[in-house]
Amino acid sequence: MTAPSVGEGVRMQIVELTPDHAEDIVTWSYPEPDGCYDLTGMDPRHFTDLTHGFWALVDGERLIGYRCYGPTARVLGYDYVDDALDIGGGLRPELTGQGLGQTAIATGLAFGAENFAPRIFRVTVAEFNVRALKVVDSLGFLAVDKFESPADDRTYVVLVRDA
Repeated sequence: MTAPSVGEGVRMQIVELTPDHAEDIVTWSYPEPDGCYDLTGMDPRHFTDLTHGFWALVDGERLIGYRCYGPTARVLGYDYVDDALDIGGGLRPELTGQGLGQTAIATGLAFGAENFAPRIFRVTVAEFNVRALKVVDSLGFLAVDKFESPADDRTYVVLVRDA
């Protein structure tokens, strides 16, 4: 008998991000080199302001991550053109590296297609984040550019795919 995979039994869905979700998200701290994804110290209202495009990624009642749509998903330092829907997101720190990324992003893509009807999706991923780059590659994203962000002096890869 084989052991179940980590993602087995997880039923991800995207729901409205509540103030309780936001209070939880702003406590998330990631070990290096993923520290650039820390959300500690952010104002929780940033996440509940609908103009910022944040949604909760849940498994039943449990908050396991978030997805973001639109300009807030962009990284400072790139000359983005408004020809694609930018998407981003993150998983709860203790869930990273457990094989949930592909399902999380695919769930986000399906939600984005249904609710925003874009022609193209675009993601921006830190170049060091090999796991995330492999996941988005497996979902059909193709790299179109790279840049260095003045916010953290890291190199980022810009990737796109048809919706």
